[in-house]
Amino acid sequence: MVDKLNIKSIGKIRKLAAKGKAGLIFATLWLGLIIIGRNIWKRIRTPLTRVVTVVLVCLVFISTSSFAPVNASGSGIIDPEKPALTPDGMLVIDEELPQEEYLVTEVTDEDDVAGLDDLIEQLDEEADIEPDTESEAEEGAYEGYEFDKSSWNLLLINKQHPVPDDYTFTLGTIKGNMKCDERIIEPLAQMFKAAADDGINLEVRSPYRDISRQEYLFDRKMKNYINQGYSYIDAYKESSAVVTVPGASEHQIGISLDITSDTYSMLNEGFEDTDAGRWLRDNSYKYGFILRYPKGKEDITGIIYEPWHFRYVGVEAATVIYENGLTLEEFIDGL
Repeated sequence: MVDKLNIKSIGKIRKLAAKGKAGLIFATLWLGLIIIGRNIWKRIRTPLTRVVTVVLVCLVFISTSSFAPVNASGSGIIDPEKPALTPDGMLVIDEELPQEEYLVTEVTDEDDVAGLDDLIEQLDEEADIEPDTESEAEEGAYEGYEFDKSSWNLLLINKQHPVPDDYTFTLGTIKGNMKCDERIIEPLAQMFKAAADDGINLEVRSPYRDISRQEYLFDRKMKNYINQGYSYIDAYKESSAVVTVPGASEHQIGISLDITSDTYSMLNEGFEDTDAGRWLRDNSYKYGFILRYPKGKEDITGIIYEPWHFRYVGVEAATVIYENGLTLEEFIDGL
């Protein structure tokens, strides 16, 4: 077989073999490939079979090489069963994927819920929970207002800005073991009272969480993805877009809450179409709360759309954010 090989190929192989041990190994491999290739080519007798073989080899090469379409996590060919990621590891929301793919299971049936009556019980007699009917939330009311982004109510917490090690605050009780920063209980009660006046009974489902609880929720989501066949890295990226990374959750500083109603308790996108979801979207800013992770801003917040997740920033900041369609990240960047 060797004497029938192309003379030029044999000459190159001899030169490689003469360059030492490494050259000899490479030359041997090259020779083996030539022999195997010629044998295979001889067995493919018809021109049509040879064309089909070449096409198949090319397709295999393309699908396994850098020319192949890959998802941003670098895991190879795009898997339609897995949500895609942006180069920064953000979740790309595909409207055609089932909604339950993004369901946040942060609250179980055993968790407490708290309503307006529970909030009122925690306030002293001098607290004013009557909805503010003044023109504080009118357009342009805070033009020229100077915000201090180091203020507790404007503290930016996300994957790039974890909870500072020296951050301290006082917890106030909402109900039983349900707690939050005591400074937001009164405005929260005001908002719940205003909603009740409009016939909507809001409920707090998940307020302050310590880091151990956040770690549990994150680890549970990680295991869920790993059990679906995700690598550890991919599972981490997917989980961090659905459950906030421990140490970078606003729940840990007590100023974010998951809010639903007495008629809809699930934490999913369906909440946006309820009376309570619409009321919160259009009125929460009047009491200092913002929809923290709005639709269409996932690439900025790094978190999927959560129509149930609200964060306290103060009436002035909430008004600016609401009227300009901003995220907290965009608002802070503009200061």
